Amino acid sequence: MTERNSAAISGTAAAVPREGAADLPAVDGHLGALDGVRAVAALVVLVYHVAAQTGAAFQPGFLGALMSRGDLGVPVFFLLSGLLLYRPWARAAMYGTVGPAARAYLWRRALRILPAYWLVVVVAMLWWGRAREPLDWAPLLLLAQNYVPDPWWQGLGPPGLGQMWSLSVEVGFYLVLPLIAVGLRAFAIKGSGDPRARARRLLMGIGALASISLLWTIPMHAGDARPELGLWLPRPIIYFCAGMALAVITLWARAEPDPAAGVRRLIAAVAQSWVTCWVIAAMVLAVAATPITGGRFFELQDAWTDVFETVLYTAFVVALLSPVAFLPARPSALGALLGNGVMRYLGRISYGIFLWQFVVILGYYRLTGQPDFTGDLITGLVVCAVVTIVLADLSYRLVEAPVLRLGGRRGGSAGSTRAG
Repeated sequence: MTERNSAAISGTAAAVPREGAADLPAVDGHLGALDGVRAVAALVVLVYHVAAQTGAAFQPGFLGALMSRGDLGVPVFFLLSGLLLYRPWARAAMYGTVGPAARAYLWRRALRILPAYWLVVVVAMLWWGRAREPLDWAPLLLLAQNYVPDPWWQGLGPPGLGQMWSLSVEVGFYLVLPLIAVGLRAFAIKGSGDPRARARRLLMGIGALASISLLWTIPMHAGDARPELGLWLPRPIIYFCAGMALAVITLWARAEPDPAAGVRRLIAAVAQSWVTCWVIAAMVLAVAATPITGGRFFELQDAWTDVFETVLYTAFVVALLSPVAFLPARPSALGALLGNGVMRYLGRISYGIFLWQFVVILGYYRLTGQPDFTGDLITGLVVCAVVTIVLADLSYRLVEAPVLRLGGRRGGSAGSTRAG
């Protein structure tokens, strides 16, 4: 029997166990609870940026320290990308089938990310008078600004676009994911043709890939500090790997016919204990808000604070999102909490919330004439949140949704990550 035939038979027999199938996590289609996660992450990043602009995050005390760690919303987006984008390749590696076509996948990602992003870039560059600086345009439009020394390595770049460094990282992951998937598949199929054995090998490979994040602190801090290297994909790749690992575990659970198997007991326990997991996440966040992860915003970190930040942030996003990734296909309290109509709406426009928030925040300060790092947090947050949501809604209706329909007609769904 050939490897492909053996894997296909195993996949047919075990991919969707009949006994207790409703208690297994959903691995296909749109997951409403993830819309809620996107909404929360986008709003947390918005609060983080408003708190920084008003100076509230610089105030002494625990609340200021907590708001200064609102950048944790970014690893949430990274984990979601790893979870949702790698899943088709993980399934193909486990069952010996053909994975997604790289060209079609990259085309869909480009359609999903670039049009709305380009609109924001044009608005920001025109508003702040940077349109006549041609050297700024090419890196920005190609999302390659993280690799250009000036002005991104010395500050936040052109006004209104400071948060786009994380989108540049995410696009880097999009580009290398097909190559990563090929390497992981080659490692997985060297062993048994059993999908469950291949899942274990995939997790081993993902773990090795995740270790790059910690090793990356060596070139960042050996000799003269090079904090700009923290803007490159190797530094946050552990967050993408966490999502990839969750994708493999959910597929492994569905490949396991025995309801008493360890992996099925694990996902059931985590999904049922989501409150406990979130309490753990809150405790990790409280530790991450201390100086153990470095100063607030502008201070250069040393190697140890970088390592502590990476470990604690990873623990936070895993504790927060594992219960969501492991949600059973049947209705659940957590699914209802994150998947209600309001959360689904905010999740649908979350990419626009991410894109427009700095334009709105800095525009608000420009129009009101307030100095940076001053102002009332609540007033600023309410005004900026309302205007950002309105712009995000218009952006979705007028740009994102039409392009998504175009992408669907030409090659299927664009997928669901930070950009929905």
